[in-house]
Amino acid sequence: MTALPPRRVQRILFIHQNFPGQFGRIAASLARDPRYDVLAVGKDGCPGLPGVRTLAYQLHREPAPATHHYAKPFEAGILYGQACLRLLITVKEKGFVPDVIIAHPGWGETLFVKEVFPLARLIHFSEFYYHTDDADVGFDPEFPSTIDDRARVRAKNALQLLNLEACDLAVAPTQWQKSLHPRAYHDKIHLIHEGIDTDFMRPNPDAAFTLPNGKVLRPGDPVLTYVSRNLEPYRGFHIFMRALPQILADNPACDVVLAGGADVSYGARTADGRSWRDTMLAEVTVDPERVHFLDRISYARYRDLLQVSAAHVYLTYPFVLSWSMLEAMACGCLVIGSDTAPVTEVIRDGENGLLVDFFDTAAIAAAVSRALQHPAPLRPLRERAVQSITEGYGVDKGIAGYRALIRTALAQADTRDARLQA
Repeated sequence: MTALPPRRVQRILFIHQNFPGQFGRIAASLARDPRYDVLAVGKDGCPGLPGVRTLAYQLHREPAPATHHYAKPFEAGILYGQACLRLLITVKEKGFVPDVIIAHPGWGETLFVKEVFPLARLIHFSEFYYHTDDADVGFDPEFPSTIDDRARVRAKNALQLLNLEACDLAVAPTQWQKSLHPRAYHDKIHLIHEGIDTDFMRPNPDAAFTLPNGKVLRPGDPVLTYVSRNLEPYRGFHIFMRALPQILADNPACDVVLAGGADVSYGARTADGRSWRDTMLAEVTVDPERVHFLDRISYARYRDLLQVSAAHVYLTYPFVLSWSMLEAMACGCLVIGSDTAPVTEVIRDGENGLLVDFFDTAAIAAAVSRALQHPAPLRPLRERAVQSITEGYGVDKGIAGYRALIRTALAQADTRDARLQA
């Protein structure tokens, strides 16, 4: 019997404006595998990833000031797509033709990739599809949506629909995020969370976290934590701050540690241009000796903070799920989460965490006090939180899911090629 020739190295192209973004673990895994040749494309200034060749594109202009504000996101997508297109033409001229492209299409970079690489299988990270009801828009009555907002949001899906139509396969990290996309495309979208590094994010009874004032926090201390990339209403910062006076009064020995930037990742800025932190500190009086704002901190220090936490509050509009909630659970935190999608896919009230109404500051304060004052009966919840993340959201599972999807994409390509040759 004649031996089959060895399969050639498969070329994988990653595209993410802020590469590596969600693709860090799978890109690193493939880059270490001699069966794959990996290249990445990101916006100029993206972090990049050691061991992965990364090329950067540059925009030649921003959307025109005169463009209608409903259409500005689409014009921005065109400009990002065009910038990426120009870079990919040079990539092809230098001989790199990918078999599979894995991309986050949310900013428009992949609009034209099939014009350069028509035979490549395109896998999109379908993170979010906008809705005018039953998701983030209009969820918070403090920030009601207007007809103008709803029209603008509906127009934003023009880019998302083109992305869904263009891709061969797609990934959504939670079932709820998948469900937001039009049903006609659900067969394309596979449920794969990229995964949490549970070897790094894990409980540590010997952890210690030093506050700026020199006080050292350790596991077992009454420590309440709140973490977000930026302190803003989308992640319930305003609600958390309003719950703090009751929490502090009911738990006089506790320290509250908040880590997060002063910018805005999602949603509106304040009307007067102040940060949400300054806005809420003007509304709510808290003891600065017990409430510690840390801005953004290193990843290792962030882990140490979670490892000393006695209670961790995670509030969010119905929106994309933060890694921080999963990482807090992986570190053994008792997470007090909002009873909103997609939080409820992960946290089961009274089993691996506690769920509270997003807007109910009294319920939030009561749940925090329960966690701080009665830690022993709640220890099984913390243990099951670790188990939930280790078994359901570990990075190995995420890598395996992406590798299986790549194999599916390559098999589709083989089937297509066989039909063309028949």
